[in-house]
Amino acid sequence: MRTLLITGPGGAGRTTIAAATALAAAREGTRTLLLGTDPTDTLGTALGTPVTGPAPTPVAPNLTVWRPDPATGFRAGLTALQDRATTALDLLGAARLDPEELTPLPGAAELALLRALRDAALADDAHELVVVDLPPSPGALALLSLPGELRRYLRRLLPPERQAARALRPVLGRLAGVPMPAEALYEAAARWDLELAATEAVVADHDTVVRLVAEPSPAGLDAVRATTLGLALHGLRTDVLVANRVFPEPTADTRLAGVLAQQRKAVDEWRESYDVRTVDHLGRDPRGTDDLAALAVPAVNTRQRTATVEWPVVDRIAQDGVLVWHIPLPGAVREDLDLIRRGDELVVTAGQFRRIVPLPSGLRRCTVSGAGLRDGELRIRFAPDPGLWPAGR
Repeated sequence: MRTLLITGPGGAGRTTIAAATALAAAREGTRTLLLGTDPTDTLGTALGTPVTGPAPTPVAPNLTVWRPDPATGFRAGLTALQDRATTALDLLGAARLDPEELTPLPGAAELALLRALRDAALADDAHELVVVDLPPSPGALALLSLPGELRRYLRRLLPPERQAARALRPVLGRLAGVPMPAEALYEAAARWDLELAATEAVVADHDTVVRLVAEPSPAGLDAVRATTLGLALHGLRTDVLVANRVFPEPTADTRLAGVLAQQRKAVDEWRESYDVRTVDHLGRDPRGTDDLAALAVPAVNTRQRTATVEWPVVDRIAQDGVLVWHIPLPGAVREDLDLIRRGDELVVTAGQFRRIVPLPSGLRRCTVSGAGLRDGELRIRFAPDPGLWPAGR
């Protein structure tokens, strides 16, 4: 299954391009699922169909639209959590919440979308292509990094190795005077970790790519540059950049001369770094399948696999006495970069984005000796720690 994640600056026509891309693939005979998060059903409006909802809804041959309902999953998850935490809640004298009084908290929609993406990937041969209308960037980047962040929190709060001491919990509970975490809590943590890992695997898969949609303008240039940096920091791959709402040339309207020049300049600059595909402005807001077909969006190759994003470690011990970790960060600015070593993790900050990444096993036995940014690539030098490095290596 191919997964196409579509995002870009707000107001650039991202949802319309997502709907047009899914429709074009379906008309080519590809079984396609279109996922969205907008509660106002902008996907249904773009497609000119009856209202789409929380259940997968066929809207055209080979095309199904699904807007997951965050309330349903939120209520079920919190109710199950209360059931597993009964002992702790009773100890605190807490009153249980009934499912009817639960309303989704901020972030529930994002979790529902990720759960739907995972379920779609696990459905055997149900779809050949999943097109996801993500929120505008950088919200999309926060959403895509959420599974990895939540797994990290779980490992810190409920380390799996602590389960080895399950036989001691009753004794420790009597000594401490309070109940120790029940086995069900660790089992729940293991189940959550497995579910998050499955979602993380879909995002990181060879067959998952990000397609950017932006209007060619000064604001679009800045937004695409920032989004590209965030995607690179999180190891996500892009396929094409859609320059949307491009005015055709020539035009008799002299008032558009300045806009046309601005669009040409932006598209030319993008073509130096991206595979750019232009989509013409229709002169109106696209509505319905005929308008979407007229947009001539770039096709999706469901058979071509994308190259993985590599962060290689280069051995230069013989030449310089160091190992060098190469992290591609196109568009990064030296003044906006920051690195912090915390145990076996590295905190990398690039502009407005931040990621905590585990060090490769070999680098955990080293100390950071320096770093530099060259040709859009961050190169971090690690010197072997004599006290930890194997003798003779």
